[in-house]
Amino acid sequence: MSASVLSLYRRITRWPAGHWIFSRLVCLKAPYFATIAPRFVALEPGRCEVRIRDRRRVHNHIGSVHAIALCNLAELGAGVMTDATIPAGMRWIPKGMSVEYLKKAEGTLYGIATPESAARTSHDGYEWPVAVRVIDAAGEAVFRARVMMWVSPRKRD
Repeated sequence: MSASVLSLYRRITRWPAGHWIFSRLVCLKAPYFATIAPRFVALEPGRCEVRIRDRRRVHNHIGSVHAIALCNLAELGAGVMTDATIPAGMRWIPKGMSVEYLKKAEGTLYGIATPESAARTSHDGYEWPVAVRVIDAAGEAVFRARVMMWVSPRKRD
């Protein structure tokens, strides 16, 4: 994605099926995320909400949503939120992630990514923690993640 991910989201989601189209575009850019069939619900600086449905292809052996599908949801939401939030001229990459599985993940799930601190412009790279909370349709937390982003200036060509 690019620094214009937020403007693309705002433009495309005004169309019929715009959230679906935007979600597909993200998955074209980062194909692995298509495995969870995400749907972007909201995106603004400092907040991204992504939904996944409870489908067989994201299940584990006990019929609930697989731990790695939840990790994918967390990384996707954290990455797109970061892209929409950091200043132009900066880039990002996930550096690490810690997770907590709080209860059995079933039904439609919503991943909500928010930063733990304000983004900044720096001549050097810095770590930027992003909190992701995954809730079920009843609003109960089923999973929590902290994604550590490495934010640094874009290389000038």
